[in-house]
Amino acid sequence: MVSKRRLSKSEDKESLTEDASKARKQPLSKKTKKSHVRVEVEENDSVFVKLLKTSGVILKTGESQNQLTVDQIVFQKKLFQTLRKHPSYPQIIEEFVNGLESYIEDQDSFRNCLLSCERLQDEEASMGTSYSKSLIKLLLGIDILQPAIIKTLFEKLPEFLFENVNSDGLNIPRLIISQLKWLDRIVDGKDLTTKIMQLISIAPLYLQHDFVTSLPEILGDSQHDDVGKELSELLMENTLLTVPILDVLSSLRLDPKLLTQVRQLVMSKLLSVKLDDLPVIIKFILHSVTATDALEVISELREKLDLQHCILPSRLQASQSKLKNKGRQSSSGNSGQDCVILLFDVIKSAVRYEKIISEAWIKAIESTASVSEHKTFDLAMLLIIYSTNTQTKKYIERVLRNKIRSGCFQEELLQSTFYIHYLVLKDICPSILSLAQSLLHSLDQSIILFGSLLYKYSFKFFDTYCQQEVVGALVTHICSGNEAEVDTALDALLELVVLSPSAMRLNAVFVKGILDYLDNMSPQQIRKLFYILSSLAFSKQHEASSHIQDDMHLVIRKQLSSTVFKYKLIGIIGAVTMAGIMAADSRSSNLTQGRTDLSNEEYTQVTSLLQLVHSCSEQSPQASALYYDEFANLIQGGKLAPKALEWVGQTILNDFQDAFVVDFCVSPEGDYPFPVKALYGLEEYSSHDGIVINLLPLMFSQDFAKDGGRMTSKESDQKVVSPLCLAPYFRLLRLCVERQHDGNLEEIDGLLDCPIFLTDLEPGERLESMSVKEHSFMCSLIFLTLNWFREVVNAFCQQTSPEMKGKVLTRLKHIVELQRILEKYLAVTPDYVPPLANFDLETLDVTPPTTAAISAKIRKQGKIGGKKRKADGSKTSSPDTLSKEDSSECDPTPSNRSQLEKEFKGKEERTSVSLQNYHAFFRELDIEVFSILHCGLVTKFILDTEMHTEATEVVQLQPPELLFLLEDLSQKLENMLTPSVAKRIPFLKVVTLNLLQSKGNRNIGFSHLHQRSAQEVAHSIVQLLTPMCNHLENIHNYFQCLAAENQGVVDGPRTKVEEYHMMSSCYQRLLQIFHGLFAWNGFFQLENYNLLYSALEVLTNRLKQGEPDQSLDELLSQSFNYLQNFSHSIPNFQCALYLIRLLMVILEKSTAPTQKKEKIASLAKQFLCRVWPSGEKEKSSIPTEQLHTLLSVYLEHTDSVLKAIEEIAGVGVPELINSPKDASSSMFPTLTRQSFVIFFRVMMAELEKTVKGLQAGTAADSQQIHEEKLLYWNMAVRDFSILINLIKVFDSRPVLHVCLKYGRLFVEAFLKQCMPLLDFSFRKHREDVLSLLETFQLNTRLLHHLCGHSKIHQDTKLTKHVPLLKKTLELLVCRVKAMLIFNNCREAFWLGNLKNRDLQGEEIISQNSQESAAEESEDDTASQVSKSKTTEDAENDEVSDGEKEQDSDESEDSD
Repeated sequence: MVSKRRLSKSEDKESLTEDASKARKQPLSKKTKKSHVRVEVEENDSVFVKLLKTSGVILKTGESQNQLTVDQIVFQKKLFQTLRKHPSYPQIIEEFVNGLESYIEDQDSFRNCLLSCERLQDEEASMGTSYSKSLIKLLLGIDILQPAIIKTLFEKLPEFLFENVNSDGLNIPRLIISQLKWLDRIVDGKDLTTKIMQLISIAPLYLQHDFVTSLPEILGDSQHDDVGKELSELLMENTLLTVPILDVLSSLRLDPKLLTQVRQLVMSKLLSVKLDDLPVIIKFILHSVTATDALEVISELREKLDLQHCILPSRLQASQSKLKNKGRQSSSGNSGQDCVILLFDVIKSAVRYEKIISEAWIKAIESTASVSEHKTFDLAMLLIIYSTNTQTKKYIERVLRNKIRSGCFQEELLQSTFYIHYLVLKDICPSILSLAQSLLHSLDQSIILFGSLLYKYSFKFFDTYCQQEVVGALVTHICSGNEAEVDTALDALLELVVLSPSAMRLNAVFVKGILDYLDNMSPQQIRKLFYILSSLAFSKQHEASSHIQDDMHLVIRKQLSSTVFKYKLIGIIGAVTMAGIMAADSRSSNLTQGRTDLSNEEYTQVTSLLQLVHSCSEQSPQASALYYDEFANLIQGGKLAPKALEWVGQTILNDFQDAFVVDFCVSPEGDYPFPVKALYGLEEYSSHDGIVINLLPLMFSQDFAKDGGRMTSKESDQKVVSPLCLAPYFRLLRLCVERQHDGNLEEIDGLLDCPIFLTDLEPGERLESMSVKEHSFMCSLIFLTLNWFREVVNAFCQQTSPEMKGKVLTRLKHIVELQRILEKYLAVTPDYVPPLANFDLETLDVTPPTTAAISAKIRKQGKIGGKKRKADGSKTSSPDTLSKEDSSECDPTPSNRSQLEKEFKGKEERTSVSLQNYHAFFRELDIEVFSILHCGLVTKFILDTEMHTEATEVVQLQPPELLFLLEDLSQKLENMLTPSVAKRIPFLKVVTLNLLQSKGNRNIGFSHLHQRSAQEVAHSIVQLLTPMCNHLENIHNYFQCLAAENQGVVDGPRTKVEEYHMMSSCYQRLLQIFHGLFAWNGFFQLENYNLLYSALEVLTNRLKQGEPDQSLDELLSQSFNYLQNFSHSIPNFQCALYLIRLLMVILEKSTAPTQKKEKIASLAKQFLCRVWPSGEKEKSSIPTEQLHTLLSVYLEHTDSVLKAIEEIAGVGVPELINSPKDASSSMFPTLTRQSFVIFFRVMMAELEKTVKGLQAGTAADSQQIHEEKLLYWNMAVRDFSILINLIKVFDSRPVLHVCLKYGRLFVEAFLKQCMPLLDFSFRKHREDVLSLLETFQLNTRLLHHLCGHSKIHQDTKLTKHVPLLKKTLELLVCRVKAMLIFNNCREAFWLGNLKNRDLQGEEIISQNSQESAAEESEDDTASQVSKSKTTEDAENDEVSDGEKEQDSDESEDSD
């Protein structure tokens, strides 16, 4: 009754709505087949219409919606029950469907059936959902009707496939398919699947796309596999449907095997797909990845996905041009970029939420070894994963560092990555800056450089906000105080100023803040900072940067007028740097575009600034000297405008002459403590002409002995220039003249010849009688003279005339003579502080090492003095770098110097002062000075007064001068080309070496050198390779002849000791320079490839004139052969080690190193088997670290490590044992009782390293492989047995420590690598396995005795290894038992107790062992009947090891 009432209300309401609808839609109605019927309600007598009306649906004609008078569920239920209870069921269904087919023949009626019905309900009912399903969808929800209606729809659908869209905008095929979506139940899913796939195969492309994407919404889960197979087949036939098919497959629940097949199919087509389709394809591939195949899939994906070529070159160029114009946004037409961004969004999502994908991606990149295989995509992916996944940051940083070190990620790759993917990367700018900050904290220079490049390209490619962040980060690094960070960050800022001055000017306020942190910066860093600020302040847009100019002037004036000396020096550096930018020569500067010469206003500003600096510094000699040096550096850079250069030239020359030069005929007046003489003149002067450097009189007026030249003269009424300024002032003068006259120094060439007012410097017998003040005065006089000569050599070294060359060589000779005299004075002058020669801030607090004072008392404190000398005087270097002091004099050892003083014949005593400790107090030699190495024989003409040749003199570079140059060159090379990591000092030594090895003091005396890049220095040294090869060959010939004269003994009776040591030192320095050059890591950079090629060509051409265009490998091979030839004339062990290192460096650069590897091993063995000349009768001249290195090289490069170890331990050591106390092994003369521990340590370490690298055997390996590995392990255990048993003879503490440490590691390697092999080999090689275990068991028993020995002696260094060793031995027992059980041989295993014994085999009696003595059984129990049983029993003593270890632990704990 209720339903009837509701129905009647609905009908009443329906009649009203029908009238309204008719009135509203009458003008728009179309003509239908029943046009004569004016009402819109469909009325006929068909079963279809009647049943619908009965169930609650009123069909309408025209464009009116069908009306639903009841709830949708009610309608479906009513219709189902009506059909089900109909008398003619199931024929009624066929009639109903036929009626539907007839009804939908009319297109409007069909459309109405596909559109949603109109609801006619009361207000209460209308409060529910307003959405109504279409009639077709309602009928599809009835199970008994669904198959027939689906069939009808699919028969009807082809009629509309190729028709255009109706005028009302409806697409009938899409409407039909939408009816099938989200059905509650599908009766016949298989049939529906078949029909849809058939439909897809014939439909046009745009409908195919829609039909495919609708599949997940139509089909049930049970049909997913069938559809997946159908779609995968369709994918092979029609690539145009790739995107929708993959999109659908991602949404289906498919069999993993099917997904894998589809993925492989897609991967094979990846190179040919459209860029627009790529995001969907990649999404499917990543979606289908599983943990097992992730690495394989990602590896293949990164190989095939080359986005570098996805963006067309024209678009790339357009994007680059937009970057230059600060147009950061991509154009609307740049669909390629949009697709790439979309692709990266897909990848970002995958790596963020799928840990296996991110880890696999990193591993895929990490496992790529070849440099050429790395792409921009790899680098972009690492940056993206770094930004999205915080858990993998450390992992990514480690991968990046390794790739940078190996040269896989270089600047070109990084630049291309930013060029191509900058739109993607700008979204992760904070993460990139965080990564750059982390990389800048590294110790490796290449990693630090990469971090700075990240900053550089982030600034270049990203927006203003990111630029501000970049500058802020760099400023933070600069203020951090870490030297490497500060240098790199300043270099990066400087580069940004050059590349983008306008953008940097916006951030100048951040850079300006660094001025508050100048205290902790080095002079070179201060120069860079002021250069950056000056460049920003004095560029062409003066108005925009006037505030920076004002601040700069204020800061500099404040510093110049400061009473604190340090700030005054900072002010001088800043002022000169700023003046250089203000007066920059437009021909050589990119920062001052559009300038010609200086305007009058600019000229006035520059000159007034320089005059201000001059006036503020003239009261202090040190400040004046720094001003001259800074100005000289500025002029040397060639950046000064002609007008400013002319002003400087006019003022300098006259001032120099007035201050330091006097006429030869004017004798100095005054009461001097020494007679004044004009010495070291190169020309004969008459009494009326010529000039002299007025050094001694000037110096006497200063109190050098008291304050080192830091105070001015006490005579206030007369201006006296300090002699401290002599060398700096001359350098400024020389560079100014050189720049004005294009390198011609005729105007000042008289200064090369002229003598100096000095006194007799050779001390002779008066050395002991002089006072301390006189000693100090003479030392200062010699220091100043030396620095004058060094600057003179700097000035005239590049003059080409033979006359000038000869004079320069003579000056070099004078330098060497003066250094020899200076050593004598320094040896008797304790606590002497020389006058400064380098005036940077770093030298303010530098004092010479205390060894100068100690050396005078060396005869009383021989050993102590030597040790202190080693601590304070050694250079900062890598642990494997040879000590300069030891090598320069070829000293046998750094200690016991007093014994060495008696080595040289004809000398009663020899001082131990090393001038290298005074390196900071000598003027720096320019890199151009080493062109003197080119000099062979130079003929110098001596002219008379009428300029006629009076005589000729032949001058040649002698060994002392050669050694002087080579020592200086090797120091420069080490400072510039040795990586900063190698130069760092181990933490524990920092306190001891604090004086001369702090981070700042390391660079003292190299300020001019540091104004050049490492590439420039390396290029200069390559230019010197030819003359250095000449010298190397000459020294080689010298030692060859010496050996021939002395019947093969290099230090025979005919040897001149001093000459021999001098030539040995030259030899070593040359090899050291060669090694430093070729070990430079800059050769791995692509831009330095040609430089390496040139260097190798020089060496190759020494053998034979090489053919043009040889490959790098050919050049490396020829160079290796050339250098190898020098091995026959090596005079000492240090030279031998440097030659080996040099050959190894050459070998590392080769792509086929195995061919030469054996040669290095052979050469190393020759050196180990050679008798080296000894500096002392008692001890060898071979430092322990160097012997360790050479022996390691031999064992690492030999083809059979085990045979080499057996030869040394089995032949060499027994010879040593049978030899007298101080003798050595006849086969290995380097093996003595003192060096045995080194040999033992290296052999044990290499043995453990070798067996650890051997792969464990598997059951799948062939029988031959098992036998080979078993034989290998037999040899290894035999070697181990030989080495272990040596502790019975050599039982010193270091030897026992090595035995405990490496013994445990060897047993661990045996467990991991050998025991799996024995598992599979036991049955076929039973005797061999048992023999191996028996031998090894004896060794482990000895290790157990060693543990007892360590505990009895209570040596903590030894006992700390005991617990781990015992644990390992117990594991071995258990593992052997498991192996026997695995091979069904359990009866061979028995358990016993092992007594504690010491190294001599004596039983160790403890409380526990006494109580349990009756219960203990001896380890050598009665043997069984058969041999195999005997060996098994012997093997089983392993178990007694383990049990006894537990017993002994308990007993010792109770004690």
